[in-house]
Order: sequence, then structure tokens, then C-alpha cells
Amino acid sequence: MDLFGDLPEPGCSAAGKEAQKGPLLFDDLPPASSADSASSATEQVSSAGSHGKGEKRKSLEEEEKNGREELVEKKVCKGSVGILGLKGYVAERKGEREDMQDAHVILNDITKECQPLPSQITRVSYFAVFDGHGGVRASKFAAQNLHQNLIKKFPKGEVASVEKTVKRCLLDTFKHTDEEFLKQASSQKPAWKDGSTATCVLAVDNTLYIANLGDSRAILCRYNEDSQKHAALSLSKEHNPTQYEERMRIQKAGGNVRDGRVLGVLEVSRSIGDGQYKRCGVISVPDIKRCQLTHNDRFILIACDGLFKVFTPEEAVNFIVSCLEDKNIQTREGKLEADARYEAACNRLANKAVQRGSADNVTVMVVRIEH
Repeated sequence: MDLFGDLPEPGCSAAGKEAQKGPLLFDDLPPASSADSASSATEQVSSAGSHGKGEKRKSLEEEEKNGREELVEKKVCKGSVGILGLKGYVAERKGEREDMQDAHVILNDITKECQPLPSQITRVSYFAVFDGHGGVRASKFAAQNLHQNLIKKFPKGEVASVEKTVKRCLLDTFKHTDEEFLKQASSQKPAWKDGSTATCVLAVDNTLYIANLGDSRAILCRYNEDSQKHAALSLSKEHNPTQYEERMRIQKAGGNVRDGRVLGVLEVSRSIGDGQYKRCGVISVPDIKRCQLTHNDRFILIACDGLFKVFTPEEAVNFIVSCLEDKNIQTREGKLEADARYEAACNRLANKAVQRGSADNVTVMVVRIEH
């Protein structure tokens, strides 16, 4: 069975794309030279284990070939780019909502907490945005507990494959966190009905693992030296009940989709919490993608749908770039200029989303990639 659905290499023919899907391990983003191939990043194959359609078990020979190719790729990437620093910044706006139901986590470095690490790993970072609905309890619970569960389950000591082990760790972490919350929610009187999206970026050295439930999104800004433009590469796959595979799963479980929502109410088809919809095919199995950072990468944007209702990914990336290049941003004494610029970019983008009429909560997180 395929562990990860790979994205095709840029410039491949349609036949070549099909041929590549089988033997590759991950739902990967294009390499550094493909900033103009951002559109290909939307050809994402679900990596939700047994929920994918038409998956076939790979032969042992293919598995071994994958392992060799992975090792070569890793050596090449590690040799050309040192471990890139990551630093997160965030801005939140309540919008027109009565309360703030979003939550977020910025952990620039959790290497010590994850010890003992496999010898191949030098640095671990974690960034996440949770967009709550029906209350704030599910998003807050996920923000407090998901990374704690991840640290406990993170590979300890030597492992045969870091990539496979991290993927299993993320799947187990999401399952465990959802089960913990549902147990707590069902024990209340009346039972809590809160739910939350989850978009988490786990950085293991220069490899990003993006685990996503629901309609919050992660975007990578990658600079193209040829066109001298910044591309917005999608790192996550949205889950809503209007998508064919999501709708089929919901209907198979006995639920239905009305007005683009599960039972006419819930806008997402995967989430943490939402106990009353779990029997209707709403699941907490994330899509997981992998992306190798390069020297052309500038920042990662993680935001809830409150931003993307009024900004396209390309608009948001270009807005941030223009803020970072703004010479008029004032730097307070004792603060680094880069910090001031990224903080201003987050705040300006969140403000602009509200000005454009986003009635929802807005959370904008920008993770700076330090070269």
C-alpha cells in the first residue's frame, strides 16, 4: 500500500505523471527549480491510509528502490543546504464573531523535548493553527495536547526509516488526540459539541511534514530565480464534504451532504472533535504531505479559512512579500529588524482580511525561513 501519494516532478508528461504515482513514497512538493509549477501542487493524492481509492501494495523490490532513492535525495539535499532556521510569528483578529475560537502553537525548537533522537535528526520544530467551531474547547484542547502527544510518540533512538516513522507518529498523534478530546467531551453534561480543524507543520531538519484536517491551509513561499517572482505552493489539502471522495465516505457511513455541509450543518469533512458527526463519516485522519526546504524558500504561511475567504494564496504571499520589503516599517529599540518586519506582515495581513469583509475569526501565522 502506498504510504504517501507523490506529486509529479515538474515538466513530466501526463503519462509520466501516472507512471510516477505508484513507486514514490510521499505526497511531495516539486523541487526548487519548479516555482512556476505551483499549480502542480494541487494534484494531491490522499495519504489517509486505507481511505485512498485504488491503492495497490508495492513489491518488496519497489520498496527497496524507494529507500535507496530517498537516501540519495536526502544526501544531496543535506549537502547543498545547511539546516535552515525557522521562527514563527502570528496575528489574530476576532472579526465579526462574538468570541475567538481559533488557537495556535509556535514551537521554534522542540529538539530537546524529543530526545533521544535518531542520529539522522538534528532539529525539530512545530507550528500549528486550529480553527474551532461550535465552541472553543476542541481548538484549545488540540493546541494544548497535540504537540505533547507528538513529542511522546516521536521516534526515539535509531529507526530504519525516519520518513515512515514520522508519518506513523503523526497519524497516531491525531488519532490519540481526537480520542482523548471525544472522551472528555462525551463525559460532560450536556456533552460538548465543539470541533476544530488542524493544520500542523512539523519540521524535521529541512524536511517539512504537513498534517491537515479541514479547511485551514499551509502555503510555502518559494522564490523563482528565473522569473524573479515568488510562487505560492500549497502544502495542504482541504477537506470539505463537497469533494467526491469525502462525500462518498460520508454517504457510505450513513450520513448525507446538503448545501455543501455534512447533514446540512458541518462545513468540514475531517476534524478533531465533532463527536455527533463521527458516526456520519467525519474522520480525524489527516492528509500528510512532505516538502524538502531549499535555499529559494522564504516563509511558510499557515492560516484559517477566515483569511482564505478573502485572499487567494498568491495574493496573501505577495502581500507578505511587499510588507517584508517595506522600508518604512519602524523597528523598536532592542528588536531585530527581521522580527519587526514579520510581525508587521502578520498584523497587516490579518487587518486587511477584516477590512476586506472576512466575518470569521482570522489567524495568520508566518514562519520565517532563516538562511
